[in-house]
Amino acid sequence: MNYSSLSKSEQKDLLTSLQKEYETIKACGLALDLSRGKPGADQLDACMDLLNALDANSDPHAENGFDCRNYGLVDGIPEAKKLFADLFGLREDEIFVGGNASLNLMFDTLARAMLFGVLGSERPWGKEPVVKFLCPAPGYDRHFRVSQTLGMELVTVPMTPQGPDMDVVEELVKDPAVKGIWCCPKYSNPDGITYSDETVKRLAEMKTGAKDFRIMWDNAYAVHDLYPDKKDQLADIFALADAAGNRDRIFYFASTSKISFPGAGVAIFAASKANLAQILPYISAQTIGYDKLNMLRHVRYYKTAENILKHMELLATYLRPKFEIVLSTLDRELGNTGCAHWTKPNGGYFVSLFVKEGCAKRTYELCKAAGVKLTDVGATYPYGKDPHDSNIRIAPSYPSREDLQKAMNVLTLCVRIAVLETMVKE
Repeated sequence: MNYSSLSKSEQKDLLTSLQKEYETIKACGLALDLSRGKPGADQLDACMDLLNALDANSDPHAENGFDCRNYGLVDGIPEAKKLFADLFGLREDEIFVGGNASLNLMFDTLARAMLFGVLGSERPWGKEPVVKFLCPAPGYDRHFRVSQTLGMELVTVPMTPQGPDMDVVEELVKDPAVKGIWCCPKYSNPDGITYSDETVKRLAEMKTGAKDFRIMWDNAYAVHDLYPDKKDQLADIFALADAAGNRDRIFYFASTSKISFPGAGVAIFAASKANLAQILPYISAQTIGYDKLNMLRHVRYYKTAENILKHMELLATYLRPKFEIVLSTLDRELGNTGCAHWTKPNGGYFVSLFVKEGCAKRTYELCKAAGVKLTDVGATYPYGKDPHDSNIRIAPSYPSREDLQKAMNVLTLCVRIAVLETMVKE
């Protein structure tokens, strides 16, 4: 039943009925959280044996003989580089292995650019009159916050089912003040979109006004497939950039945050050897080295990229039913109402819900009052401002299935109320 086809009196009657249902639920005192893409307890439990990969009797030396208990080896142990090179299709000599958070590496990368510039810069970015950064939206709020915190001007680029709108991107990058673009290329946060081959190729080949333009390639969900028979494939950005003579353009990031433990994983940064030669002296001034015992622990536990992929198949058995709860509830409660549309990703951590324009904030308020916490409305857009007041990011991973179903029932009810409220006023 499409709500727009109802008469005004029918809309009011339905709204009254839904409001009564809402008041009953509100009285239950729920406390449910759909706000962040954190692994659930079942996923974390599946990784507990990782803690036994090293103990007091373990050999603490890396394969090159380095004692991982000590200072040094600022760019990481060689076996960790090999493991991640095999997993992500990268070159071992272009990988830097860091701490637990790729976001830390991303922030440091752009902070260094502001202080010192990057390879090919005429001056530090911080000495430019203005530094602009392209932000495909809906996108990852923490990406936007990094650039904003460093004083950059955020420029919104619309997302399409193929990735960022490349016609818009190619026009904007003619401006030499545009220094880079954020990309979450596989199962993007929050839409779950994987960039098409054409999009990746155009990003790798495009002409830019800034000679020191950089692509922040945050491949956070590279191996996070939900369905064994429906795995999205992402083109090799390094190979395409190399063919176009733009290998230095790529700053690549990934981590084990949603493979092992988010609070105790391993993150990597990959870039051309020329880029690393420019960057490593600054990192060496910042740290004597990251946690090499944790790197060794991950290598000793997983051993091969193939084993990591098998582990991800196990984690998918925990995640897949949760995504199916979200999608089936959206279909059942909103499918024929005309209130919303949503993405149906094959992997990643989120579902992107687009409610009727002007109704997202009201939906958020209703959910909050009923005890369901959502990501702040607008967070998926630069400066926290959704121009259409429409997007809501759903993060199914953290709650139990039972709690997730309760939360989705509340969310879809609140969407219907928010939309009907606008309709009866029109």
